[in-house]
Amino acid sequence: MSGRTSEIRVSATVCGGYRWTPLSTWHSLPAQRPPQGRRQRWLLTHDPEPRVRLDVVRYLPLRDLIVRALVTGADGFVGTHLVAWLLAEGDNVVENATDITDRDALIAAFTEAKPNVVYHLAAQADVGASWSTPVETLRVNVEGTLNVLDAARLAGATRVAVVTSADIYGSVTEAELPLTEQQPLRPVSPYAASKAAADMLCVQAGLGHGFDVIRIRAFNHLGPGQSDKFVASALARRVARADRNSETTVRVGNLEARRDFTDVRDVVRAYRALMVDGCPGEAYNVCSGIDRSVRELAGILLHNSSADITLEPDPELMRPVDLKVLRGDNTKISTDTGWSPSIPIEQTLEDLLEFWRREDLS
Repeated sequence: MSGRTSEIRVSATVCGGYRWTPLSTWHSLPAQRPPQGRRQRWLLTHDPEPRVRLDVVRYLPLRDLIVRALVTGADGFVGTHLVAWLLAEGDNVVENATDITDRDALIAAFTEAKPNVVYHLAAQADVGASWSTPVETLRVNVEGTLNVLDAARLAGATRVAVVTSADIYGSVTEAELPLTEQQPLRPVSPYAASKAAADMLCVQAGLGHGFDVIRIRAFNHLGPGQSDKFVASALARRVARADRNSETTVRVGNLEARRDFTDVRDVVRAYRALMVDGCPGEAYNVCSGIDRSVRELAGILLHNSSADITLEPDPELMRPVDLKVLRGDNTKISTDTGWSPSIPIEQTLEDLLEFWRREDLS
């Protein structure tokens, strides 16, 4: 055996006392916790003999860790914000437009792109529509996620972040709030069931293939550019239209449902923070830790309106089954990455209302 050593620069992080390196340089590493709050780049000196030595060579801020990132669903609401944030942070971004249910085409696209990391956002995300199209919802969200995981692994990606949903927690009681990542999964809608299955596929990819997958359980998010298929954006569009047309009523669905809302611009910061500092195989809530009723959101929007508007309940806007309340606990992501939301809900709704004022005039 040669006595020469080879030196490979790799990024590493520490989770639960264990140091992690990308799968391309996977070793059993001794526990050693680095100084808190710092991202480290390590020099891996690998002797052909079965022993490994790691030495810290320098510290780097997060923005110096430039990677080639592939984003599925890059043209969607969250995807466009994520791409903008990744580029602002200095990452190289590949936007994947391939149908995620076309397995062969997806594998070919990923192999050509050669990403270091993958953010999987593409999905059928309309909860209401999932009741009438459950098969299509499962095909996109379950089969599509399996295809993305396999394509990323075969293309040599180091890590994948898969965005599921807090809806997988399902029907909960007030006593169970706030919801941690240890909460049992009780999906109610076909959409939630599909996302729960996707979450489990991520676990299987880690246990079955040794693949590093971060599971992101995103609670409700909102902001400029969101489709009016979602409650806050739908309300904002109706209020903007009522303002413009001097209407006196706005139709609404269930005003008493309470959700944990976070600005999309804070959400995409969380996604990148998890890609950099999240622990392999772990699930993370991305949430504000505060639940608000739809009525509260409507009140903030009406406060920013110049018209005297009355809310009018419409049975057609009610879901067959709706969860009463969801509120998450963001302690885990805050502890592991330092992330916390920073944009007030009032600012988010003002920006969303202004988006619809401009959009409906164009």
